[in-house]
Amino acid sequence: VQLVESGGGLVQPGGSLRLSCTASGFTSTIYRMSWYLQAPGKERERVASIRSGDGQTNYSDSVKGRFTISRDNAKNTVYLQMNSLKPEDTAVYYCHTLASGYVYWGQGTQVTVAS
Repeated sequence: VQLVESGGGLVQPGGSLRLSCTASGFTSTIYRMSWYLQAPGKERERVASIRSGDGQTNYSDSVKGRFTISRDNAKNTVYLQMNSLKPEDTAVYYCHTLASGYVYWGQGTQVTVAS
C-alpha cells in the first residue's frame, strides 16, 4: 500500500485547510486510515481515524469539533477538513494506514498556521 498526501500549506489563524491522502496498492486490505501530526521537537500523535468497514471515526481532544475526517471509497482517498486552525496546529501531517497487519505512512505534508 502506498499513501500520497496533499493539501498542506500556510494559513492564518482561524482559517481552514483540507488535506487529502490517496492510497494505492492492496487497498482492499485496509482496516483503518488515520491522520497524525508531528510538531517540531514532539512525538507523532494521532488526531483522527476512520475505519474502513463501518466508517467509525475517532478524534483527539485537541481537534474534536474543529477537524473532520471523511473518505471517498471510490477514489481510495481520505480527507481531513481542518477548520478554526490555531498556531498550535502547526506540524507535519502524516497519513497512516493499517492493512493486513502492516503499518504504512505517507511522506507528510506541512501545515503552518501563522499570521
